[in-house]
Amino acid sequence: MDNTTYSNHGFDEIICHVIDRKVQVFFIDGSGGTGKTFLYKALLAKVRSEGMIAIATATSGIAASLLPGGRTAHSRFKIPIKVGDNSMCNFTKQSGTAELLRQVSLTIWDEVAMKKCQAVEIFDGSLQDIMESPLPFGGKVMVFGGDFRQVLPVVTRGTRAQITEAILQRSYLWENIRKIRLSRNIQSGRDDYVRFPNDIIIGYTDTEVAVQTLIEHIFPSLKENATSASYMSTCAILSTKNEHVDKLNAMMIDNFLGEATVFYSFDSIDDDSHNHYPIEFLNSITPNGLPPHELKLKINCPVILLRNLDPNNGLCNGTRLIVRALQANAIDAHIVGGQHVGKRVFIPRIPMAPSDDMSLPFKLKRKQFPVRLSFAMTINKSHGQTIPNVGIYLPKPVFSHGQLYVALSRGVSRATIRILAKPKKELDPTGKSTKNIVYKDVLNW
Repeated sequence: MDNTTYSNHGFDEIICHVIDRKVQVFFIDGSGGTGKTFLYKALLAKVRSEGMIAIATATSGIAASLLPGGRTAHSRFKIPIKVGDNSMCNFTKQSGTAELLRQVSLTIWDEVAMKKCQAVEIFDGSLQDIMESPLPFGGKVMVFGGDFRQVLPVVTRGTRAQITEAILQRSYLWENIRKIRLSRNIQSGRDDYVRFPNDIIIGYTDTEVAVQTLIEHIFPSLKENATSASYMSTCAILSTKNEHVDKLNAMMIDNFLGEATVFYSFDSIDDDSHNHYPIEFLNSITPNGLPPHELKLKINCPVILLRNLDPNNGLCNGTRLIVRALQANAIDAHIVGGQHVGKRVFIPRIPMAPSDDMSLPFKLKRKQFPVRLSFAMTINKSHGQTIPNVGIYLPKPVFSHGQLYVALSRGVSRATIRILAKPKKELDPTGKSTKNIVYKDVLNW
């Protein structure tokens, strides 16, 4: 029985429940490339063709953009950004959102494995409230999807136990969910070190020669294809931390064709009337989720969006774009992925602040274009994207569950993947091994 057979079985079972209005919650599990997104699209098309309402959502904006009519779950269901034991979705029984949820026949939530279980429980409680039903999700047919082999929910400075406790499997809802796997052969991986095959590894040295070799493998004939959006959208290098990504992007933009334009941010701090923090210091830091103070761009360079500006039109956190023109207060760009590929958009300068979970002793405000260069990007940022020519740069090992798996599964072929990783030579004298982190207790269900 192949993956297509599993997909057909899941499709038939879910559609049967939708047509017959039978109560059921499903979880679609499958590793990268097993057809989860294809199944979601088929379900949406079938339900909508029958004149019924189907909602498509995902945890991340980039995953939502791959689904017809997709929105992020937070946006669609008005789930609070900060969730607590007594939180509820921010809509009333009389609101348009509540009326939509009453009429919906099928709701899909992709990448739920990345979301804390409290957010799903909040949505469950809100649906029970508006449907006036004690059944799970108010008696609606729900389809969750995800892959617990990939990156798990972010728990700031959380331990392994705290991260594991945050996933959907630990929710009271899990026992009521019908699980459908799109692949029989689920590999749990090794919770230690893995050795790469010879044909995808680049010999590691801590000089720029090895990095340049990686770049040449992933971006072949870059000068000849610098103006091609289709070329730029198929190439990227992934790494674990922003500091490594910034190093790669700086090398790439300096060697990219064209004249550079540098945009400087306007930084300030709330309630700092005595100027305790000089502006030079504020300019020197780049908290996670914010663009750099000094943003160097060129025409035709690739960038990635850092905010959900207009999800309905494809401008989601994680959307990749190609710069077509630069103005003082706007970037003219093309979207290069998802349902809105090819759409021309304008990115404005906006004020931004880092997450409240940041450990800074002050609240930084930065007015800047909400983009970063995306010749290279973090592994977590690439989650949900397909990159035919993918490089993996690991000067330091991965540091969380599923990171190495996510990086390797972004590609489509072993022939187009290259890895430059600092080896554990005490373990492997050949220098072709790197650390892999897998929480096996997450996979045993």
